[in-house]
This record gives sequence, structure tokens and C-alpha cells, in this order.
Amino acid sequence: VQLQASGGGLAQAGGSLRLACAASASIFRFSLMGWYRQAPGKQRELVALIAIGGSTNYADSVKGRFTISRDNAKNTVYLQMNSLKPEDTAVYYCSNGGSYWGQGTLVTVSS
Repeated sequence: VQLQASGGGLAQAGGSLRLACAASASIFRFSLMGWYRQAPGKQRELVALIAIGGSTNYADSVKGRFTISRDNAKNTVYLQMNSLKPEDTAVYYCSNGGSYWGQGTLVTVSS
């Protein structure tokens, strides 16, 4: 398995979830890693990116609420999601910039 996402589930509005994506070392160590999401009936969109050195970039809709991080020793990228909103409901995918994709993990936020 190249990318394995986990941590999705059901949360209430205002709650938190933490996603993790374990990657094969060959595609993680030299890659920009990112989280994307796709809500029902919508196109997949970028949520957050993190470079090898740790610099990050976020979609405006999640700035101040979500935090992306990476553990290069574990070949894992995380997405800490706080202050969740119903509009955050989506399938979340991790990717190394579009070449490889994880299987997706469903996040459902109830109001």
C-alpha cells in the first residue's frame, strides 16, 4: 500500500478529529504531501499542503482550524481538524502532490 489514510469518523460541530496518512518511504521522503477532500456532488479540493521542510499552505476555508504536520521518521502526514463545521463533511484523501492517492477516509460533521 502506497498511502493509507485513517482517522475519519463522526464528529459534532465544534469538535475535533485527527487524520493520519502512512506512506511508503519511497514516495514520502522527497514529496510535498497534501490533504484533499471531496464533498458529495462537489469537486475534489485542496485542504492543506506541507513541504519536506515543514512549510505549509492551507485553503482559506480551513485556515486557523486545521493543522497539517508530518513525521518524516514515520513517513506519516497528519491533519488535525478543530472547530469542525458541517461543511467540512467530505471524504478526505492524502496525496504526494497528485501522483499517488490514499483510499480516502470519510469525515462527517453533524450540526
